[in-house]
Amino acid sequence: MVNSYLRLLFFLFQLSVEIASGSSISQPRKPLKSRLRDGEKLYGLFLLSFSPELAEIAALSGYDFIIVDLEHGAGGIPEALNCIRAIEAGGSSAVLRVPDISQAWTKKALDLGPEGIMFPMVETGKSASEAVSFCRYRPGGVRGCAYSIVRDSKFGFDDAYLANYADKLLVMCQIESEEGVRNVNEIAAVDGVDCVMMGPRDLSASLGLLHDPGNPKVKSAMRTAETAVLASDPEKGGTYLAGMATAQDKAVDLRGRGYHVVLGSADLSLFKKAAVDDVNGFKML
Repeated sequence: MVNSYLRLLFFLFQLSVEIASGSSISQPRKPLKSRLRDGEKLYGLFLLSFSPELAEIAALSGYDFIIVDLEHGAGGIPEALNCIRAIEAGGSSAVLRVPDISQAWTKKALDLGPEGIMFPMVETGKSASEAVSFCRYRPGGVRGCAYSIVRDSKFGFDDAYLANYADKLLVMCQIESEEGVRNVNEIAAVDGVDCVMMGPRDLSASLGLLHDPGNPKVKSAMRTAETAVLASDPEKGGTYLAGMATAQDKAVDLRGRGYHVVLGSADLSLFKKAAVDDVNGFKML
């Protein structure tokens, strides 16, 4: 009882601070989906450390969005929530990547209130349709209805939530296999799939080229999927194209090929590079 009371007091304190500062409640950020519709190119970062401090630093650095990675990161739902709060405090947008195409994971993730959700290893139109259904309430889907008490609806304070939730949520499906590339057209055509995200490392592994992601066969598969997604035309109900920069494909290369959304790196990769450079800089003196 005491803990519940303290949580309520803490929430009311946060609410008063946000209202007083004119932040997200009185002046909500423009959703990622709306920004894409307006023709913006978005730049983001994967967060695997589940560190709220790194999440907030990344947000303050100017990333348009940060993907809290429940698939490969070390944290779970409680840790993800703390990262989402830090990302929003820094003025950026949060996306959650769930571990798999699962109704259970999807409902837990969406109730936290991210602006986007990413499903890994989408290989068919059927699996893409299932993913979308997990994001929508009945009759359009099968999402569990706790909207009056979850963070996604501002704990019930958002009176327009049910009318707007689907339009604000960015649904991203990852193509990371040879089968996914074969079925890219049907995946991109699924109503409710807003963005197709390329996964070059898993794709190279599925082609038997785990240690050779720069192989021409991998590049050919990537171009096939890219061409299909870019031809779908988002303005006519098609999907946006997203990808992550690699040694073979830098962020500027992806943008030059027409990608709408680019992931530049991951927090752990950036920290590793900075740490190695710092140590080497000292030892080479």
